[in-house]
Amino acid sequence: MHIDTQTVQVHGQSQWTLYRLKNDHGMNVDFLNYGGIITKILVPDRNGSFENVVLGYENYEDYVENRGFLGALIGRVAGRIKNATFEIEGKLYQVDKNEGDHHLHGGKNGFHQALWEATPFQTDEKVGVKLTRHSKDGEEGYPGNVIVEVTYSLTNDNQFVIDYRANTDQMTPLTLTNHSYFNLSGNAQRTIHDHLVSLDSSQFVELDHQLIPTGKWMCVSGTTYDFRKKRKLREGFTYKVQQHEVANGGYDHYFLFDKKAEHDIVLEDQEAGRSMTIQTDQPGVVMYTSNILPEGISLSGGETRKYAGICLETQSSPASLHDNGFPNVLVTPDTPYHKQTVFTFRNGENE
Repeated sequence: MHIDTQTVQVHGQSQWTLYRLKNDHGMNVDFLNYGGIITKILVPDRNGSFENVVLGYENYEDYVENRGFLGALIGRVAGRIKNATFEIEGKLYQVDKNEGDHHLHGGKNGFHQALWEATPFQTDEKVGVKLTRHSKDGEEGYPGNVIVEVTYSLTNDNQFVIDYRANTDQMTPLTLTNHSYFNLSGNAQRTIHDHLVSLDSSQFVELDHQLIPTGKWMCVSGTTYDFRKKRKLREGFTYKVQQHEVANGGYDHYFLFDKKAEHDIVLEDQEAGRSMTIQTDQPGVVMYTSNILPEGISLSGGETRKYAGICLETQSSPASLHDNGFPNVLVTPDTPYHKQTVFTFRNGENE
């Protein structure tokens, strides 16, 4: 196992560094210290052909704006905050309105556009990089100074692990995630219509026409949101029901994990023979199927388009800032933040 680095210079930006984690079986994970952005994950198909299974821009310049949040670390709060406001202990806070009247993925200058301090490391079991930054009191309207550490590591078991840690000096909302778009066909050669998903969840959150949670949980039984047994994503793309229409013909919903199955999530592409399992201590996941991904931007394979990839954003729910009964996003000086998500990749040879 080893770590390679490469300098990346983009016009108008401070110098970036690209890190490549590589294990003894040839699996690679590439990412930038800018935004913690994962640009490539190379894993083999059933024939041993290594291809990229996340969407990544062909030109690094496109990560500056990164309208689709490709591969990025998201914070302070992943997801949408209704009306870009919340209240803590009787005090009203106004955060950045960067999606209409609402706040999305930490705001215009969220963690996805920060230059992170990076510290590589290597042990007998893994290689990785610890990314660190100080999010100052008032940043994007959030209270409190927050010290954030996000560690990316790769093992010889083809496991990519993301550890999230944070400490704050005031009560503040915080739920972090990664916004990679997975496409197990490799190099985005096909859409995700025929990807199979199993998701250990019997409830999802109803959305309004602005993709804001209504405060109501919905049962998956008898719907195209029931992934307790694996099903193809295309069923949700073609089935005309109100919640799919609200989400622009796909999925963009928060699912609460039941924590009953061996894995929280399984994603498969049968044609390529690749699979990915996700195990996390987060309470749920936003499953987003790139329904409104900006189209026509050059990728390292093809172009951005609708249904080009699937995001599996493990996180708590910002709906808890306005409605009861949702996983809490508030952290305090006495309750530091620590979450982990593990992505394990397999193919026909190593299943």
